[in-house]
Amino acid sequence: MIREMREKLSHEVDQLSHELNILLPQAIAQAVELGDLRENSEYKAALERQQFVQARLGQLHQRLSQLGQLANHESPTDRVGLGSRVTVLDLDTNDTDTYMVVLAEMMDIDAGHISLASPLGRALADGRVGDEISLRLPASNRRLRITELVTVHQARGNGNGK
Repeated sequence: MIREMREKLSHEVDQLSHELNILLPQAIAQAVELGDLRENSEYKAALERQQFVQARLGQLHQRLSQLGQLANHESPTDRVGLGSRVTVLDLDTNDTDTYMVVLAEMMDIDAGHISLASPLGRALADGRVGDEISLRLPASNRRLRITELVTVHQARGNGNGK
């Protein structure tokens, strides 16, 4: 799972670096050739895109650094944290669901990937097997019990980590 996140982020870094270093300088040069820069919308758009790409690259490098810390065992070894696979029992419906806790960029609720920043992720954070949590949603409240937990360290130790 960590490898997948690192690959996805690295791919986006590569794409944005190419855009920043190759495509945007070309777009700026073409816009400069059009003349008066004060009223040149192509030039302004290229500069705005350049600023956005630089900011996004900064965010991605920060996320990659966080993944490095996770790989260095700074994620909880016995509680729900980034990289954990957690199974919960809905105490009202007796339904069970399994979630993988991922970075926000990889969140995909249909695939069972939740972010620690999501309401469910915040409710599960630092939980242990047997813990009961209440999740307040706009339309209802959910009562959940953590029934199974595989942390990123346990998955890696079993050969299941990515």
